[in-house]
Amino acid sequence: MPHHALDVTLTRALTPAELQRAARTMPIATNHDTTRLLALVRARNPDKALNRLRHQMGGQLPIDVITTHYPDPHGQILLNVTFSPAAYAALEAAAERTRRPPHLFVQEAIHRALAQHAAEEAECLDRALQHLLTGTTPPQLLAALGRVLTHPTGAAPC
Repeated sequence: MPHHALDVTLTRALTPAELQRAARTMPIATNHDTTRLLALVRARNPDKALNRLRHQMGGQLPIDVITTHYPDPHGQILLNVTFSPAAYAALEAAAERTRRPPHLFVQEAIHRALAQHAAEEAECLDRALQHLLTGTTPPQLLAALGRVLTHPTGAAPC
């Protein structure tokens, strides 16, 4: 059975005892402030790995979100989120109005939000480039782009 790498985002930093207990359950690595984990889980497929980690660690750790670390063959990252009963009831009601199962309703909402974000980012980049081109020539802009790409110093937000 293969191992699957899963990213775990926590609602708070782990205590040393929680971290030690989790490390005895499965192989994990933490970030510098123990608010994120990378876990290796044996399972037949990524879906089962997400559920196994939630089942094994859900009661022990303050888990917020679990995702697959690597995209599947279709480039998708799987997401495992637990909703409060009230939030799930609202989600079910909204999904019912669209005649979609709750998991598909959430999946489609996330896809729409990500597509909107990508479109907004592309529009922001287009505006920034148009602004740059008003005061420079294309060769100057390409030279500057080459410098930035070979010596990155961090990107400024739009």
